[in-house]
Amino acid sequence: MLDLGPIWLTLKLATVATLMLLVLSVPLAYWLAFTKTRLKPLIETLVSMPLVLPPTVLGFYLLVAFSPNSFIGATLASWFGLKLIFSFPGLVLASVIYSLPFMVQPIQSGFANLPPHLREASYVLGKSQWVTLKSVLLPGIAPALLTGIVLTFAHTIGEFGVVLMIGGNIPDKTRVASIAIYDEVESLNYISANHYSLILIGITFIILFSVHLFNGGYLSRFLHDKP
Repeated sequence: MLDLGPIWLTLKLATVATLMLLVLSVPLAYWLAFTKTRLKPLIETLVSMPLVLPPTVLGFYLLVAFSPNSFIGATLASWFGLKLIFSFPGLVLASVIYSLPFMVQPIQSGFANLPPHLREASYVLGKSQWVTLKSVLLPGIAPALLTGIVLTFAHTIGEFGVVLMIGGNIPDKTRVASIAIYDEVESLNYISANHYSLILIGITFIILFSVHLFNGGYLSRFLHDKP
């Protein structure tokens, strides 16, 4: 019988990472969309780097940074009792870093494409930045928000290199579906590998199909217009 533990762990990881990135990315994308600082190209470059870096490169440096022998790892362990290597919290943090551009870029694009008069009218009416963001701008970029959520969730589901470097292959703890597929193939158990693969294909198809159905093709346009 197929062990569904890796599937549930994958969905849990994707959900937690996506929610964390949504909270972090909205203010970052807002700032990148409207700031005039000369640091903007540098920040955009840092945000975009996971798109082009090999996952093993990022995974290696995260492994070094989170190691109990490093300053960061030792500080987290002594102050908060938090161990990131070969743990679910480590998988979440690594996924947040690796999937950051998949959330930030669609939302930033959505903010940048809004008519400028929306913000100006809200400020003229005496609304604060927070009220303007919550009541005017976010509803106006709903398709971009949905695109970022879907891209992030789907990307986290399919990630292999970073989660293998940080989490390893610990059953019920860090053994996500992509690791389970690799493990089954190494064991020449192609039937189980096929079952895991089909489940992931089904999940991602349903998610993407739903977005295309309800989002008016924004996802396709965003992916097509990317340089």
